[in-house]
Amino acid sequence: MLRNTEVTFSIWDLGGQREFLSMLPLVVNDAAAVFFMFDLSRPATLSSVKEWYRQAHALNSRAISILVGTKYDTYVGLPAEERNEIDRKARKYAKVMKAPLVFTSSTHSVNVQNLYKIVLAKVFDLRCTLDKITGVGEPLLVF
Repeated sequence: MLRNTEVTFSIWDLGGQREFLSMLPLVVNDAAAVFFMFDLSRPATLSSVKEWYRQAHALNSRAISILVGTKYDTYVGLPAEERNEIDRKARKYAKVMKAPLVFTSSTHSVNVQNLYKIVLAKVFDLRCTLDKITGVGEPLLVF
């Protein structure tokens, strides 16, 4: 409930494989927000976000983009140099996309609820009361 109004999320997962790109119009056309997710432990997945973002933005430029790094629990075990590079690149992408950046771990319940709070705040133009987390290597909440 949000201000005595029931809010329903309809979530579609296209899995990031190119063969699902043809389904993008079905998912994005009426979307209020789009999560662009990448695996923090596999930097190449961040590069694939570029094409998905370009296609989705062309279909619906009004949708709020959110860049989400998943598997934060694995990311923290990577060498510091690799974490720093992933962090730097993710921030750069988020800035170009004009998107919040959130690092999550569903396994350890890191920032999962916060991700939805950010989406609600952005979609309904509300003040987000979460504290930002901006330190390199931390579970980022940059919005």
